[in-house]
Amino acid sequence: MLTLKDVRQYVSELGIAEDAYVYIGKLDNKKSKSIGIYNRKADGPAQVALGGLSCTSYGVKRISLLVHWNRDVSESEEAAQKLYRRMLREADLTVGDTKIRFLVLQVPDPIDVGTDDTGIYEYVIWVDFVYQREEDEI
Repeated sequence: MLTLKDVRQYVSELGIAEDAYVYIGKLDNKKSKSIGIYNRKADGPAQVALGGLSCTSYGVKRISLLVHWNRDVSESEEAAQKLYRRMLREADLTVGDTKIRFLVLQVPDPIDVGTDDTGIYEYVIWVDFVYQREEDEI
């Protein structure tokens, strides 16, 4: 099973932001040059193969990444693009103890969401981690 904690570690190891500035969940008073990792809402039925759960070989972890950078729009966009390009090129990936079959970037580019209340530029990236499901995973 793939968890937010695992995804957080993966994003931290990409080296875009310092480890202490990559977080999961809500972080009050976000630091500049930080990246937040959140579960993304999904709808529709559970993804179960014909034949049932025992025939289902993969799972999908839907993630939203918030790149909360600084007051310079060019530097902020560059950081978001760097993260996006790194994930776009991923192959043969293991996150935590989970084999990732592939990443699906659900947006064509990082989405500019403007600035927060303090003038820090932010970008959002949606990515699906398609992972090898463990046999005991229900």
